[in-house]
Amino acid sequence: MIVAGFILLAVGAADLVRQFAPIRWIGYLATAVLLLLLGSVSDAVLPMIAALVAGAAWVWCMPDGRPSPAGFWPAVVLALISVGAVIWIGDRGSAGLIGEVWQLRSPFGEVSFDLAILTLGLTAFLLESANLVVRAALDGEHTWRPVERAQTLEDLPAVAARPEPASSVAAESETAESAPEASVSEASILEPATSAPDPAPARDRRDAFQGGRLIGPLERMLVLILTLAAAYPILAAMLAAKGIVRFPEISRDGETGARAEYFLVGSLVSWVIALGAAFLVWWSAHS
Repeated sequence: MIVAGFILLAVGAADLVRQFAPIRWIGYLATAVLLLLLGSVSDAVLPMIAALVAGAAWVWCMPDGRPSPAGFWPAVVLALISVGAVIWIGDRGSAGLIGEVWQLRSPFGEVSFDLAILTLGLTAFLLESANLVVRAALDGEHTWRPVERAQTLEDLPAVAARPEPASSVAAESETAESAPEASVSEASILEPATSAPDPAPARDRRDAFQGGRLIGPLERMLVLILTLAAAYPILAAMLAAKGIVRFPEISRDGETGARAEYFLVGSLVSWVIALGAAFLVWWSAHS
């Protein structure tokens, strides 16, 4: 259990650092020192070192400014490692120096140090790392790529590069020699109309969903809390309310269905992550 908690904590802390820290390497260094100190006082130095290695591999495999080179697979590997560590490595009997003074009670009973670390790691992961997982899933499905103007923009270079007939060129040169002033005035008038318009840059469909960077973490935390509290009617009402709020936007999607796919893929991946986190906490608390 402590291995999964430390790995998730290292991954989540690394993503929070590169999202909010003004100088990343200082944030990484301070985070590594704090995590090593936490591992030393809890008699888990080796699991913490393994967690730091996993966090560094995660940062390399899941960049935040471009699509992931490994696609969705780093998230799958992390999920398998976390679930395996929780199921096959249970709660430790001793937690080192901090275990001697550790006492934490909750409405669900006594909370051990290992369970607290697992919950903290899952919370850190749900805040920012889960956003990267959702984005990797959307990039893998290509649901955000604009297709409305693709045919028009492909035709523009061919039209601009098409040569003019020789007869028209000769006629224009004769006209220019006979009436230079008229040709200048006509060229100045006709030039804006005949020049091909500059193609507008392709707009990323994700630009319209910037609020998801805040809505996603809040939604996942609510799903985690409501699931652990067994408040399933409230959970179902919240998920249904999200669909109702998005319905006017999805209904204007047209024939492509890209917005509906974007909404469904992103929401389902986010909910699966939150429900998986709730399952890990529930299993750890009852094992």
